[in-house]
Amino acid sequence: MQIYLLRHAIAEDFRPGLADADRAITSEGARKLRELLRRAFGGGLDPVRILSSPFKRAQETAEIAAKVLEHEGEILTTKTLIPSAVARETWEEIRLYKGDASLLLVGHEPAMGLLAGYLLGVPELQVDFKKGTIVRVDVPSLGVRPRGVLKWMLAPKLAE
Repeated sequence: MQIYLLRHAIAEDFRPGLADADRAITSEGARKLRELLRRAFGGGLDPVRILSSPFKRAQETAEIAAKVLEHEGEILTTKTLIPSAVARETWEEIRLYKGDASLLLVGHEPAMGLLAGYLLGVPELQVDFKKGTIVRVDVPSLGVRPRGVLKWMLAPKLAE
């Protein structure tokens, strides 16, 4: 299975009265995300299914991804992609989609970085996910513990 991990695009700053979960992405974040996804789409990114954190900035990122990637399926929302998510629990959710050739997961730091290490079989590995970064990890089997292979990582600055 090809697993794509996408950190949400640049979001508005924290401000009093605005819950973290309600922060939206900025126009600059949306622009950079579209550029990055166009490049990834041109390179073969075509997920069977898109899963997203329920936070607004992740949902907006997933919606942009669906549009750019010409994905016609529903975006599924899961709490296993919130910022405090536990990689093992996210892995258990991934395993539910064993019939899919590829998944795009949209989430946050620190969960995305921790999940990348977990998928690669090195939970202590630190992966720096800048906003709008996407990583592809191929996992040959969906056993109890993943042993993935890092195929590529694309950050917004590289897609401009």
